[in-house]
Amino acid sequence: MKIHFFGATKTVTGSCFLLETEDKNILIDCGIFQENSLEYLNYEPFPFNPKKLDLLIITHAHLDHSALVPKLIKEGAKCRIIATPATKDLVEIMLFDAIKVQKYENYKESLYEEEDIYKTVKRIETLQYGKPLLFNGVLIKLRDAGHILGSAFVEIEAEGKKIVFSGDIGRKGNPIIRDPEKIYDAHYLVVESTYGNRNHKTLQESVNELIEAIKDTFRRGGNVLIPAFAIGRVQDILYILNRSVKQGKLNPINVYLDSPLAEEATKIYLSHPEVFDDEALKELRNKSKSSIRLYFSKTVEESKRLNTIKSNAVIIAGSGMCQGGRILYHLIHNLYREECSIIFVGFQARGTLGRKIVDGEKELRIFDRVIPVKAKVYTIGGFSAHADQAELLEWLNSLRTEPEIFLVHGETEVIEAFKNSIEKNFGFRCNIPERLSIYELN
Repeated sequence: MKIHFFGATKTVTGSCFLLETEDKNILIDCGIFQENSLEYLNYEPFPFNPKKLDLLIITHAHLDHSALVPKLIKEGAKCRIIATPATKDLVEIMLFDAIKVQKYENYKESLYEEEDIYKTVKRIETLQYGKPLLFNGVLIKLRDAGHILGSAFVEIEAEGKKIVFSGDIGRKGNPIIRDPEKIYDAHYLVVESTYGNRNHKTLQESVNELIEAIKDTFRRGGNVLIPAFAIGRVQDILYILNRSVKQGKLNPINVYLDSPLAEEATKIYLSHPEVFDDEALKELRNKSKSSIRLYFSKTVEESKRLNTIKSNAVIIAGSGMCQGGRILYHLIHNLYREECSIIFVGFQARGTLGRKIVDGEKELRIFDRVIPVKAKVYTIGGFSAHADQAELLEWLNSLRTEPEIFLVHGETEVIEAFKNSIEKNFGFRCNIPERLSIYELN
């Protein structure tokens, strides 16, 4: 057997790995590269033959794991596609949104057409957590990764070996969804490393910081902008703000969700309570009248009207890394104002506009305008849907075997630091694959 690494190597996006058995080719994820310096790879031919794939497994709906699947279909892939039910629902809305971005914003051309998305969604078969799928002698199970709704890590047993692909592992205690399932055994393990060199603040510390940031901004007479990933982060933030109002920690506030995609994703979240944790189920039944005042901006005109609001608004819009979407227009109208704040609640990849703001750049070019950065910038890492170093090590600590490990989904210095931590704590053999590298599994 062999593992081919086509993406997410020494970088955090572009997830794509091929498990080659004696007679089967199984692809795990097929996502876009979102770093500016790597976006050209999305337009390159696949470094494998899509027509020779037998099975594709989508770990979750985020675009860096799913957005090139229609391109596979366009280029002739006939393989079966497997995902959890919630992932299938979310992938559909994510892909249709992605093609709008490709056509109308910052892409030189569309990677595929709507008909390719329809073909993709039609082909996705659903597999429940823990239910075994026997595929021509290969045993496959999806386990709850606790990252976003429907996210999974993948267990594959083939030719007497067990190979596990982590997808993205979530945090313990995250809002709404359950904690990640434990992993007990594997011969080979492909592990994400997004926060492999640092630890997050606790969720409660982050909630308190968010509340104080909102209160302080409103006292200054400004607005709060939250660039947020439409799937996962938006739902978490809405849940936290609503709960904070119910608990009396915040006065009822005006929250504007300026993302049709996030609105659709929120509806899908509400349609899958079977994967909620106990706290979220209890909150779902709590009919308290105290809550945030939530407004949806469905049209471009409604979005533009938000720019006439000068104070006491929390505006949540995509994209999460400020690489496109409606958040760019709100940055133009608020970033130069000292009384306003921008709160980052998720990872900002190198080269993105969000990363430039976090790194303290004083001026930014947005479309054809140069905008001075005078708003207060907050980075609150405790809302991340990714496990931090301690949580990843805790996840690995459940292992009763000593697998060989491949570290992916992290910037180079982060992966190297995580490799050192794993070797120090467990003594596992760790590899840091290069893009297009191939490893023999003996």
